[in-house]
Amino acid sequence: MIKEWLASYQPTNRDEATQGLREIMQQIALAGLYRMGFFEKAAFYGGTALRIFYQLDRFSEDLDFSLLEPDSYFSFERYLPGLITEFKALGLQVSVREKTKSNPNSIESAFPKSETIWRELVLENIIPQNGLHHSAAIKIKLEVDKNPPLHFETEEKLLLQPFSFYVKCFSLSDLFAGKMHALLFRKWGTNVKGRDCYDLEWYIRKGVTLNLNHFLVRAIDSGDWDKEEISEQEFRILLQEKINTVDMMRVKADISRFIAHPDRLNLWSVKYFTDLTAHLKIRNN
Repeated sequence: MIKEWLASYQPTNRDEATQGLREIMQQIALAGLYRMGFFEKAAFYGGTALRIFYQLDRFSEDLDFSLLEPDSYFSFERYLPGLITEFKALGLQVSVREKTKSNPNSIESAFPKSETIWRELVLENIIPQNGLHHSAAIKIKLEVDKNPPLHFETEEKLLLQPFSFYVKCFSLSDLFAGKMHALLFRKWGTNVKGRDCYDLEWYIRKGVTLNLNHFLVRAIDSGDWDKEEISEQEFRILLQEKINTVDMMRVKADISRFIAHPDRLNLWSVKYFTDLTAHLKIRNN
């Protein structure tokens, strides 16, 4: 099954095959979590959710989840056997490692929170096939926020592989709010993820409306906004200030490896994103 599944990505080189296999791993992991009842307590969000369920045309690396209600006693351990079993049923051997950080303020930890659980799922010594001419270890990170900012809506999204099942996901408006929170407030100094800019462009082109209320809750939760409300004008000022400081060369370099046609980035400039965000739709309820 894995060979045919990977072939559906039509990889032409090792990088494309690796990206395809990582996405297959992500979907198998979601299936294992579903079997264990994980989505009764948590919802899927982030770039990978956007890629798998909303057809974002770039690859993503991690699996990000939010509990539906804060639970400081939540443990990820009870769900891990289901993950391992799901992979094993498809002939794949994985290991699960606790994700440790030597520096909590490192670039990988954009929003360090003590309530966040990290795990790393590792697929090792895969059989060479479909563009993978020798074995490789592929990793995906799983993150669960036990004390999440709330005021978000969810919807059930159908996934057809490795079998048909439903995954509880953030709504598009709330995914957009989370992405804008990441773009504006990542603790990376002046660095901006190219993937954040790419997703901003995708949301606007798709006509998705941003839920400003959920953005506000996230900004207060991360300590980046100290007022109980935010106006559309205040939000747009924050966004324009970020656009004005973006290093476009670094942004393009970051996103290039995740998309099939990097030449699409030639138009990217401060002027382009300024003009683009004029079309951004916002609601506050």
